[in-house]
Amino acid sequence: MSSATLAGCGALLLWAFLALLARMAAGLPPLELTALGFAVGGALALAVVAARGRLALLRQGPLAWAHGVGGLFGYHALYFLALALAPAVEANLLNYLWPLLIVLLSAPLLGLHLGARRLVGVALGFSGCVLLVGAGASFPPGATPGFAAAIGCALVWAVYSVTSKRMAAVPTEALAGFCLATALLAGVAHLLFETTILPDGRQWIAVLLLGAGPLGAAFFLWDAGMKRGDPRLLGTLAYAVPVASTLLLVVAGEGVLSWRAAVAAVLVAGGGMLAATARS
Repeated sequence: MSSATLAGCGALLLWAFLALLARMAAGLPPLELTALGFAVGGALALAVVAARGRLALLRQGPLAWAHGVGGLFGYHALYFLALALAPAVEANLLNYLWPLLIVLLSAPLLGLHLGARRLVGVALGFSGCVLLVGAGASFPPGATPGFAAAIGCALVWAVYSVTSKRMAAVPTEALAGFCLATALLAGVAHLLFETTILPDGRQWIAVLLLGAGPLGAAFFLWDAGMKRGDPRLLGTLAYAVPVASTLLLVVAGEGVLSWRAAVAAVLVAGGGMLAATARS
């Protein structure tokens, strides 16, 4: 496994804590949380880039900015909205359709071979998500928009991740600018559409941890992995993240591990492991 692919794995580890930290910040409007988290992550990233004397790399073309800001803002605004409107465990697992979509989109967008083993793994992961919200599942009123947001953020992140391979010329340092622009865009949208809530101590801790990890360092690691590593392998290994993320939510008392959620998590992770062992 290349060092770039290992960097992508580091991002997956940090993202296992995304749902838990987002639930720690519960009560903050989705766009406000997006703005605060990215302001922290962008400021830390900018400090690192400046210390390395590479601020000039933030000068990128309109397409690079549209790709970076669109992916970061679109995914996280929808993700935080999903966790605010739907049960955390189910919404979080639906969000992890994105590894499945990365594997599928790698073929038409990048011309990479999938093969029968990867397709079977993808099918298993998808069946887990169908079981989660299919016939017989029971949810509180109003959860459907949250589930739709979870599926939407999965699609946004999959497209962003796969197309990152075609943006290989954009240096990873440019993400510092993309994060700050995302914070600004989310902040403006928050002021237009939401009511500001002053974070309490617990929420501030969650925001700072989000900015340092899942909304900060993870993006740089993921960018390196998707541009210079194997997107098929990273997309399939990401199936292990929903299991870890779901268990963290349950242990923290932020959700209940129903038999549907447990079986869905096993199917999602098992499908990923099967696809990850496929030959190139």
